[in-house]
Amino acid sequence: MPVLRHPARLLILAAAMVLAGCAHGPGADPRDPLEPLNRSVFAFNDAVDRTVLQPVATAYTDITPRPVRTGVRNFFNNLADGWSFVNQLLQGKPAEAMDSFFRFNINTLWGVFGLIDIASEMRIESRHEDFGQTLGRWGVPSGPYLVLPLMGPSTVRDAAARLTVDVKADPVRQADHVPTRNSLIALDVVQTRAQLLQATRMLDEAALDRYSFTRDIYLQKRQNDVFDGAPPPPDAPTEEPAEATQP
Repeated sequence: MPVLRHPARLLILAAAMVLAGCAHGPGADPRDPLEPLNRSVFAFNDAVDRTVLQPVATAYTDITPRPVRTGVRNFFNNLADGWSFVNQLLQGKPAEAMDSFFRFNINTLWGVFGLIDIASEMRIESRHEDFGQTLGRWGVPSGPYLVLPLMGPSTVRDAAARLTVDVKADPVRQADHVPTRNSLIALDVVQTRAQLLQATRMLDEAALDRYSFTRDIYLQKRQNDVFDGAPPPPDAPTEEPAEATQP
């Protein structure tokens, strides 16, 4: 099961795709030339998820009080706001960058290191951006769809960004104290997986090919992320947004 930062978006997009009949069954897809390998990795990830992650996430939801879960989620979202600020600057989005800058500083200083989301109460919008989106905005093609072991759906471009730049920019993964670092990583995985429990139930109940459905959701979501919800027509010759092509 993928580790995604926006489960609400996932649910909305999944429902829209079901209603529109956009989920495809097994078959050749030009975006997925590695499908046999990807399906094998998907099956492995699904087995790990059902055996380990899903039960742990369910127990976490059942045992941990909602205010504590909210504080944990806010903490990791606050760290993501800091990295979003950098990516928004790299993408040439000064207004969004300033929002992320103020969100990070307000929540860190006044929200007890991000445990309390004061910035949202001030109506400062959160827009998380990663280095894969930055590469896509400046015209780097997504490349083939790729399922990563234990990490879930990706593309060649996004996988390269996640496993190099995004990891180096994550303060949790750069923590010197190994037990603390590993505990925080595990907590992040569990709390993110807990947010996706409803999406998992919906996916299980749908009479669809789960692999193709997950792939289509991911690719559409990433396309929308790169182009801020306004992707070019399917026959457009490039992924590069109009703002990025101007001198």
